[in-house]
Amino acid sequence: MKKFLFIVFLLPNIIVAQDDLLNELESDVEEDNYVTSTFKGLKIVNFESTKLVNKRNLFFIVAHRFGSVENGIDDFFGLDQAVTQLKFIYGITDGINVGIARSSFQKTYGLHAKYRLFRQQKNGFPFTIVGYNLLTINTGLEKDQLPKLEFNNRLSYVSQILIARKIGKRLSLELAPSYLHENFVRFDDQDNSQFIVGMGGRYKLTKRFSLNLDYGVHLNRSGTSTFKNSLSIGFDIETGGHVFQLHFTNAQPMFENGFLGQASGDWGDGNFFFGFNLSRVFDL
Repeated sequence: MKKFLFIVFLLPNIIVAQDDLLNELESDVEEDNYVTSTFKGLKIVNFESTKLVNKRNLFFIVAHRFGSVENGIDDFFGLDQAVTQLKFIYGITDGINVGIARSSFQKTYGLHAKYRLFRQQKNGFPFTIVGYNLLTINTGLEKDQLPKLEFNNRLSYVSQILIARKIGKRLSLELAPSYLHENFVRFDDQDNSQFIVGMGGRYKLTKRFSLNLDYGVHLNRSGTSTFKNSLSIGFDIETGGHVFQLHFTNAQPMFENGFLGQASGDWGDGNFFFGFNLSRVFDL
């Protein structure tokens, strides 16, 4: 764990800046009548943003989410219960991305596609609209505990439409209607098909620092469910051509099917999770 913490704090300082990405991060103007820099990170906090990876760029992302802080020093404010997600995202074109990831939460694997449909224009279309689709495989389900378990029960699907608008130089807002289908649900009266309305935003505090917030309202959650709506707050810090993200959330899982349907923390009880995202870009 000491080695891991050493890497976490050292990594932002040893990353070599990418000139083209740095130029993109510093650009806050309209190019060819298109509005740029609506969001600087690929995620707002938990929810995907409308930002995409550039063509032939490969992003490697390490996302870390500690356990709940509510137990205090007993588990070092969640450090002993941490989960990690490793993700690769490749830009097939400037408007089409594909990705693969693995999370230690429920030993879940994920494949996703993200694609831009429309871009906000200075004197034209008022929104940027992006589609997002995710397939996850939960390999943590045990057949010993679920004798009738089949491979199909491990699968979940998420589809989202991300609708964002940059309002002035500091404020960006997003609406994210979401559909979640889980082949295996944890409550008998929970529909397999679930509907969530996500919303989020980014407010630029300084040239390199922004405050982010996102929230998901589950529309048909089971009446017996113990899960909550996902509420997250975070900060984007732009360093050396990269975005370092710090966040606090009531959802420990990082895949969409997890935080949309299985957020377990309660902010009112001090039951929330601290986490961060580190990214490295490779120009292929």
